[in-house]
Amino acid sequence: MNQLASPSQLRMSLVRWALFVIPVIMFLGFFSGTVSGSTEENIWYQTLIKPDAQPPGWVFGVVWPTLYFLIGLAFAMVLHARGARHRNRAIGLFLAQFMINLTWSPTFFGAHKVTTAFFIILAMLGVAIATTFAFAQVRKAAAWLMVPYLVWISFASILNFQIDRMNPDAESLYVPAATSQIGSGG
Repeated sequence: MNQLASPSQLRMSLVRWALFVIPVIMFLGFFSGTVSGSTEENIWYQTLIKPDAQPPGWVFGVVWPTLYFLIGLAFAMVLHARGARHRNRAIGLFLAQFMINLTWSPTFFGAHKVTTAFFIILAMLGVAIATTFAFAQVRKAAAWLMVPYLVWISFASILNFQIDRMNPDAESLYVPAATSQIGSGG
């Protein structure tokens, strides 16, 4: 026997990578969004003028977990490709674009810096494109798994740009705090 691992052992190695990487990617994406208040209930976000192309809030709750699953699987495939020639560059690019991704929600929803968030999403898109090409040199299937992510962040870039243009004062919008009215009993 001249093989170090059987095909079934190699498949199980990929499964182990996927079972670790996908939940981590999904958790970090969820955590970044949750901590920054990136939901439809965000009062500041509700006050913004939004473009006609803005999908309903529930769409984001479906799309992002799906995208995080897909890019997590793509990343697991690249991590599993030990010995692949461009693997380290692909890993580095993925980590860079994912770290940029994690900064967008806190910048947009948390800090209300819509213009800064636009430049962040452009950087994310650029590095994600480079990541996709690097993934293609390691595993073509991993690159194809990145395509829906590229499409969505391209669309999100357009939305971010339009929201920025429609709300030049977004950063300084006053959002009143919730108050309770306690009436006097008399």
